[in-house]
Amino acid sequence: MLAIFAVVVLFWAVFKQNGTALNTWADRYTNREVTGTAQKVFDKFNFAQSITYKQDSVAKYDAQFRLQKEDGNVVKELNYPVYFKNVPENKKPAEGETVSLWATNLSQSINPGWVILLTPLIVAFFSWLRRKNKEPSTATKIAFGLFISGLSALVMVGAVYASNNGGEKASVLWLITSYGVVTVGELLLSPMGLSLVSKLSPVRITSLMMGGWFLATSIGNKLSGVLSTMWDTYSHKAGFFWLNFGLLMVATIMCFAMLKWLNKIMKEKGVS
Repeated sequence: MLAIFAVVVLFWAVFKQNGTALNTWADRYTNREVTGTAQKVFDKFNFAQSITYKQDSVAKYDAQFRLQKEDGNVVKELNYPVYFKNVPENKKPAEGETVSLWATNLSQSINPGWVILLTPLIVAFFSWLRRKNKEPSTATKIAFGLFISGLSALVMVGAVYASNNGGEKASVLWLITSYGVVTVGELLLSPMGLSLVSKLSPVRITSLMMGGWFLATSIGNKLSGVLSTMWDTYSHKAGFFWLNFGLLMVATIMCFAMLKWLNKIMKEKGVS
């Protein structure tokens, strides 16, 4: 159980950045403009915000979107809204024109949306493997979940390069794809991990081991916050996502290294 908890910490440390680093990417580096029918729908449900392309007194940000302060106070400047800072000149609206942007917090709905869409498919896939007697063990699913989650960080590395390190707005498809990949990893790891805890824990301490699982999750959440504080230290954002990829690959190697041992224990316990 302790071995599983160790790799779970690294998974949640990366996964839980959906509310921090990935939210920052959505806010500053993603093209959030909506037009036409989509704009009408978003406006109707208050999913969009309107900003006007005109100069005003706004908070000052540097080229890396780091808020500038002097003596603890936010520096102000006469400029256009910060959203337009990395919009190409030929794509900027006319002076005084208002555009609609989907609200940044909507990006938090992408992962739950993928969970709804992918859960039946993954369940059906493993049911098909089970009928063919080829379904992998729970521990194997966890190992592959870690590996697939690591690939989501590579998607964001691609987003950084495609957007010239945030010099231009990236397509929202990068974010959607990254969330889709990490959701597959989550579905292979999170429910499987809980299943493994319930299967392998001695009956008298099953509740304690469940508490250990959630303790590992909380430690991962804390580590996620620590990692996210490093966002502004990377002038090239690909480095941040390479770090995430590296952490998940370490967890993947650890899990695959223990796989034979874990499967042997599960076989002795009569579980799969």
